[in-house]
Order: sequence, then C-alpha cells, then structure tokens
Amino acid sequence: MKKGSPMKTRRHFLAATAGGALALATPSLLLAGEAMIPYAPEVLRAAEARGQAVLLDFFAPWCSTCRAQGRVLQRLRASEPAYDAAIAFVVVDWDTHRGGPLVQEMEIPRRSTLVLMRGETEIGRLVAETREAPIRALLDRALSA
Repeated sequence: MKKGSPMKTRRHFLAATAGGALALATPSLLLAGEAMIPYAPEVLRAAEARGQAVLLDFFAPWCSTCRAQGRVLQRLRASEPAYDAAIAFVVVDWDTHRGGPLVQEMEIPRRSTLVLMRGETEIGRLVAETREAPIRALLDRALSA
C-alpha cells in the first residue's frame, strides 16, 4: 500500500478516534488525585489493611449515568482532598464482573451503582444517582465513619 493511501489514512483516523472516544467514555478512570483503581479482591484487602474506606464504582464505559457519576466524583475529589486520603476509589468493570461473585454477593442491581464499604461492612449505597449532594453525602460518611 502506498504511503498516504486512503486505506492507511482511514486506519490511522479510526485508531486515533477510537482512542479519543475511549478517553471520553471513561472519565471516572481519569479522576483528580489518584486514578480509579481497577477492582481485584487484593485491592479491597489492601485498603482494609490501610484502614481506608472503599468506594466501589460499578461502571460501564457505554453507560451515560456512569459517566455522569464520574464527572461528579471528579469534581468532589478535586474540591475535597480528604476524600482521597480516606477512600480508595475502585472501579468495577460492569461488562467484566456483572455475573461474577462480587456483584452477586453484594446484590448489585445494575451498573451505575456506588457502594461505600469499610472492611466488609457496607456504609452506604447509591443506584443511578447523579446529583452532587447525595454523592457528597455518601463520601462524607467515609470521613465520619
């Protein structure tokens, strides 16, 4: 294929736009402070050992409600540094884990569910909530628990 041919140009365009779309589709993975930590059982054990609360964000990149929650979390984390010190923010990929043991044991009804845990105790839960006040109240529970 010749340099600059339509096929080569098209491939480069598709690759570039796919990368950009992925970045736009997963804002909760690109939060202020530390990035969201991908879920793994050892991540929860490590946070518990540090005495941190854990916010489990059951997220799907194609979910508009998840993206809205991510934007709110980003604003809140940027405005209140104490959240990053007190809470491990863990993203649970819905497409990967929706049929898995974590989702089943915790009875997670759908993606866009936020669950705040301290150890094995659930402190609070929001389902499909995108308003800042309830999400802030959930995070504040980690500071006072």
